Amino acid sequence: MALSRKDRRLRIKRRIRKVVKGTNEQPRLSVYRSNKEIYAQIINDLSGTTLVSASSRDKDVKVKGNKVEVATIVGKAIAEKAVKAGITNIAFDRNGYLYHGRVKALADAAREAGLKF
Repeated sequence: MALSRKDRRLRIKRRIRKVVKGTNEQPRLSVYRSNKEIYAQIINDLSGTTLVSASSRDKDVKVKGNKVEVATIVGKAIAEKAVKAGITNIAFDRNGYLYHGRVKALADAAREAGLKF
């Protein structure tokens, strides 16, 4: 029996999370995308805390444009907040989504704004 789209993503997510862990030295940048919005947060898995977050719903991020353009702005915002908090080296967690479109745009913008992963 074929997997549903949701089950396939969750299977990939579990496979990624076996390898990608957030630590004090290298926290994890987790991306979640819904049909309308995109969210990113930098997480320390050892302490279970979110260090920095940004999303397309934030007041300072609101902008007109298509979803890829909005994801680019969120990527820049998360990177600027992370650099301000002293975080430059991260592990990227695409959360089971394909590295394409909005996820890729967010990652590329975060790299350009100063994050290393």
